[in-house]
Order: sequence, then structure tokens, then C-alpha cells
Amino acid sequence: MKALFLTREFPPYVYGGAGVHVEYLAKELAELISIEVRSFGDQNVNTENLIVKGYPYDNHLFDDADEKLKAIFNTLSTGLHINVDAIDADVVHCHTWYSHFAGIMAKLCYGIPLVVTTHSLEPLRPWKREQLGRGYDASSWIEKTAIEMADCLIAVSEETKDDVLKHFDVDESRIEVVYNGIDLKDYVVVNETDVLETYSIDKNKPYVLFVGRITRQKGIVHLVNAIKYIDEDTQIVLCAGAPDTKEIAKEMEDAVDMASKSRDNIFWIDKMLEKKDVIQLYSHADVFCCPSIYEPFGIINIEAMACETAVVASAVGGIKEVVVEGETGLLINVEQKKSAPFEPVNPDQFSKDLAIGINILVKNKALRNKMAKNGRERVEQFFDWKAIAKQTKAIYQSLITNGK
Repeated sequence: MKALFLTREFPPYVYGGAGVHVEYLAKELAELISIEVRSFGDQNVNTENLIVKGYPYDNHLFDDADEKLKAIFNTLSTGLHINVDAIDADVVHCHTWYSHFAGIMAKLCYGIPLVVTTHSLEPLRPWKREQLGRGYDASSWIEKTAIEMADCLIAVSEETKDDVLKHFDVDESRIEVVYNGIDLKDYVVVNETDVLETYSIDKNKPYVLFVGRITRQKGIVHLVNAIKYIDEDTQIVLCAGAPDTKEIAKEMEDAVDMASKSRDNIFWIDKMLEKKDVIQLYSHADVFCCPSIYEPFGIINIEAMACETAVVASAVGGIKEVVVEGETGLLINVEQKKSAPFEPVNPDQFSKDLAIGINILVKNKALRNKMAKNGRERVEQFFDWKAIAKQTKAIYQSLITNGK
């Protein structure tokens, strides 16, 4: 059996949870079947069971295009280039809307089953219009077309499955729920502290950690606005880069500047660190905070839990299936506007509630230690990539068998 992965992100170009998912799933599946990965970039890997080839994303034909539309034009162009090389796989598997056009073409032109993993859904990310302009209508159309013609949809949580059924014309029998996972050998507590020393983080004082991109979806500005309510002795470590737009980057800068006027223990690492460095930050954090306002799964939470760190997270999407309230962390409710979904009705109250949860855990070492132990056990029990790879292989086999 051979599967073809289509993805925007693959090492060394990984900036989000979907990229992490593809990296590890490909690695584990390659132990079971042949895997080919076609990604955006310049990758070139050829091993016995794993072939990776990158395709250029920036097409200079579009240099004069509207800045917000370039992403759409480049994506469509790359999707076509990906299909020029002959495809001999038994199944094609797409990850994120960036790869969906390539997947549509692969299914139609090469006649093979199409699998789509729904890492997120465009109808639930209206803020993408800031980034793409009218291109958001195009990305939404591409996603809708791929999802509704896919032979199988893999939802990363039960709530994501419900969202698919609500927003798309898809038969429920074509949807499988397969959680994200983690490499349990990589994500373990480490004792090294050189990253903390590099960024002048005090090893003898508690800190709350955020890891993620600067996007509306991740809710990081709400955490920054919560800093004024967090105990002043608690350090704030924001490992946050890759802003979606200039506007959100400016909003983040202004919020951090404002918070920094009243305290000097905010550490903003404004780039995406290597995995080993992030694991070190997880390992020494007293609390990990995930303030997302939309999150189909939230892989960062299981990364933190695997490194035995208690979690404070918003009670949205798949996070509610990952973090167990009172056992592995605290879930913070966020009431969202009906007129503007994924915007808190009261942003300041949401920030206050995040701070309350953080303060509770920082002050209660016994509770933190209990959550740390429970979190690691939960990850080991439910989020192991090896088991997820076996589930995915079984889905492929069913499609191939039924197709024949």
C-alpha cells in the first residue's frame, strides 16, 4: 500500500499544529506502508519507505497581484505543479486548505481515493478575511469542494465532526474521528535550562508559558491583556511568532508594550523555536496557557501535558476532549458573540478568568503536581502516534478495498 500526503508544511518548514501532525503521522505510517509527501518548499528526502519532495510556492508571475490574493494564486499554482509528477499512490491524503486543490486534481486526474483531514474549517475562521481579503471566499470554496467530494474525512475531534456536519453537505458515514497525537519519546521532561538562561528567565521563580502563532484563532492578545491580573511574581513567557497579518502583529506589540509598563518579567520570544527548545520551556513552566478562541484539537496542550505541565485552556472545540477539567488542567469558559462568532462577549472578563486560573495553579503546588502526573498519563493512554497511524492505515485499506 502507498499513500501520498499533500501538505503546505513539512520539516524544516513547520509553523503550526497541522505541520506537526503531518510530520509525525508520516513518520509512523512509514513504518507500516510506503509514504510519499509532496509539500510546499524545497525538501528532498528519499528513504526506503518515505519520499519527500518540495514544490516552489512563490511564483513570480504573481508579483504584481494584490498582496492579499497572492496566497491564493500561489497555492493554486503549487497545487498544479504537485500534480505534474505522475502519481502512483493508492490513496491521496490532504492536510489544510492549502493542499486541497492539489488533492482535488489528484482525485480527478489520477482516479484515486481522496482523504481530507480537517485540522480547521474556513467557515469558523472569519478573521482570515483580514489576511486574504476576497481570497477568503476562494479558500472557502476550495475547502468546501474538497470536503464534499472526499471519499473520507478525518476529523481531529468529535466537535470538529459536528462542525463538518453543520457546515458542509457530507454523509456522516464518510467521517472518521482520529485524534492528533504526540511522540512520547520526544516530549518528556528535560532538566537542561540553557534556553531559560538565553532569554534571562529566572529559574527560581514561577512562569506561565504560551507557545503558538500570533493569530486571532490562538487568542494570544487575550492572554497578554490578562497579564495585569496575574500575580506580579509570576513570569510571563510568550513563545509567539509568525503573525498572520501586520495588523495582528501591531496589536500584539501594543498589548505587550502596555503590559510591560507595570512589570519587568514579561519575556516575548518573537520567533518559532526549535522543538527541543520548546520542550525545555514546557518542562520548566509552572502553567501552560492556551487561550484559543477556536481550536479543533489543540496539539500544544498535549505537548505541555506530556512534559508534565498543568494547563489552563479555553473551553472551546477539541480542547474539551483533551484537557480534563480539574484533573489535567483548568478549562475557562468564554462566551462568544452571536453576531461575531469567536469574539468574546466580554474580552476583559475572559482575560480575568484566564488570570484567575493561572493564579490558582501557581499558588497550589500540590494541585499542579497532580495535574502534571495525570496529564502525562492521559497523553500516554490516548494520544500516541503509533496507535493513530494504525487507525489511519485501516481507513486507507477500507477505501482501497471498497474501491476495488
